[in-house]
Amino acid sequence: MDNGAEVAFAGRSNAGKSSALNKLTGHHGLARTSKTPGRTQQMVAFALPPLAQGEGAAPLDARLIDLPGYGYAKVPEPLREHWKREIDAYLHRRQSLRGVVLIVDIRHPLKEFDRMMLAFCQDTALPCHVLLTKADKLSRNQAAQALAAMRKQFEAEGLQAATAQVFSSSEGTGVDEGRAAVMELLQRERNNPPGA
Repeated sequence: MDNGAEVAFAGRSNAGKSSALNKLTGHHGLARTSKTPGRTQQMVAFALPPLAQGEGAAPLDARLIDLPGYGYAKVPEPLREHWKREIDAYLHRRQSLRGVVLIVDIRHPLKEFDRMMLAFCQDTALPCHVLLTKADKLSRNQAAQALAAMRKQFEAEGLQAATAQVFSSSEGTGVDEGRAAVMELLQRERNNPPGA
């Protein structure tokens, strides 16, 4: 089924992706969290209530897609390569994909996977919203500096399709802003559908 609209959640296995999904949807046990990174080992789709469209238009089926965490999970190399191929195929071919939410630990610089995801989104005109998670581990001033540095980096690298915000699942920081960003992504038209 490749219709309606969906937003994919991507990120390294230890960046807090499942916690962010649970906090944004308000369902504590929606995505499985674990002390052991890498528990999400397949793509998982979460159906949302249908989105109202313009007058006379049918509601739009909406989904959030939890992609397998990347780069940290202690799994055999063949499985890691399988994940990479599956995620790549999904991102390139999925017609209903409206945008990506990239989960990045605010305490660390962008990793290779993060950069690859941002570059892919830029190349395919797919909006990417970065959640700088675990902001509770920094002071408010440090978090603001990290966000400013990220936005400056986007500008320097010409990443016009990327936005970023500070986020903390444990303290609820940035939850409303994150929900608004996801809803905005779901309601966007796909600028450059795969295969177009």
